[in-house]
Amino acid sequence: MTATAIAPGTDVRELFRAAYENRYTWEPGFAGYRGVCEWQQGERCVRGRFQVGADLRGSVEGIDDAEVDKALQQQLWEVCIHRVRRPFEQTHADNTFTACAQEDTGLEIAVGGRNAGDRYRIANDVVTMVHRHIHGTVVTIHTEEITETGSGYLSHRYSSRYSDPASGEPKGPVQHFVDTFVPLGKGGPWVLQERRISTDDGDGAVSFRFLDLEPLA
Repeated sequence: MTATAIAPGTDVRELFRAAYENRYTWEPGFAGYRGVCEWQQGERCVRGRFQVGADLRGSVEGIDDAEVDKALQQQLWEVCIHRVRRPFEQTHADNTFTACAQEDTGLEIAVGGRNAGDRYRIANDVVTMVHRHIHGTVVTIHTEEITETGSGYLSHRYSSRYSDPASGEPKGPVQHFVDTFVPLGKGGPWVLQERRISTDDGDGAVSFRFLDLEPLA
């Protein structure tokens, strides 16, 4: 929670900036890393190799199943896009941030300007909720637990739902994520070791593992 009550309608740009800049991102000059990747659902396990280059793009090799290959590529893309460091003003120069109600999970913030209609919640310099319009759909993410790296936080346990922007009707079940991160060396860089995804509809959980990790020179 924020330390003091903030009146609805207050400009909270700097509060949101602090939470934005508290997210863990890779340092400029990050060289990348590689290792073994695994996809597992039930008793089935598929293994290959992967690499994330200095261009922050992931690649997978050694997997014959096209759907599994695509799923692993997607997870690496998700990891990389969220570790890219972009200055706050580059991302949010055309947005405004206005305080709404104080919720149990943090102060709700309404976005105006270029991304009008988006909403966030923040607590203790952590973004605890994201509600964004992306490519004709709405994604809502609730962060429940984080990993502190000493250089920013990473979401450890969180949920995600896609919905129709007009009706608010859900597009598919809620997905639940548990991410485990490890440092490649003393103090980092921090990278994803395992991501476990389950859904409310009871469909089988899927695990993605990234093992035998080593930095690229």
